[in-house]
Amino acid sequence: MTIYSDSHEFEGATFFRTSFKGAILRSCDVGGVSMRSVDVGGLDIDSHDLFFGSLMVNGVDVVPFVDAELNRQFPGRELQKAQTPEGLRDGWVAVQAAWETTVTNTPREHVDAHVGDEWSLAQTLRHLVLATDAWLRGGIMGMEQPFHEIGLIFTGAAEMGFDMSIFQADAPAFEDILVARAERQQLVTGFLSTATPDLLVEERDNPWGGGDWHPTVGDCVRVILEEEWAHLRYVRRDLAPLG
Repeated sequence: MTIYSDSHEFEGATFFRTSFKGAILRSCDVGGVSMRSVDVGGLDIDSHDLFFGSLMVNGVDVVPFVDAELNRQFPGRELQKAQTPEGLRDGWVAVQAAWETTVTNTPREHVDAHVGDEWSLAQTLRHLVLATDAWLRGGIMGMEQPFHEIGLIFTGAAEMGFDMSIFQADAPAFEDILVARAERQQLVTGFLSTATPDLLVEERDNPWGGGDWHPTVGDCVRVILEEEWAHLRYVRRDLAPLG
């Protein structure tokens, strides 16, 4: 299989009667791509950024339908957009209950299992520790070094100049991951228990730095909820074939 990496050679290109059957596109920019008279049988699209734009299929924007269906499949997911302390608290309770079900029902032999190049359950939980650290301890609380050593940062962070020495190199035991995860869950629960409408609209610095965006406290909480729901969907998707 030919692999194209960091390539721009296809920008603006036209493909005519070309087969892409079985091709894999990962972390690629397909914004603005037009497909006409194409065979899409079995086409599988998975994009966290789907809900920040549009996806036209036969002239219909299908994003609202996908969003509504995911809300049906994951009760409480719609509260990731909540603007009130009560809504965010209810959303947090809902997503934590859903995660408890998934973690409890996953056989121990599957917690480190990979499907394709996706993260395992153990790795996903480590990433959620990091997400909480970034947006609660870093973004909201303003801690200079908010990260737990067990956290798992996004792919490519080292190439972007992030200090990877913060994190332990060896994969931790699953029991240690669960302890760190529970501690971070409790931090969010405790914070939301006293959050007020006035606090939610206070501005903070972007914990990842750069740009002119200054998220509100509410924005930071909503990012945490989006991370929780998105990665829950990924994990359940990947664990399903394992039985």
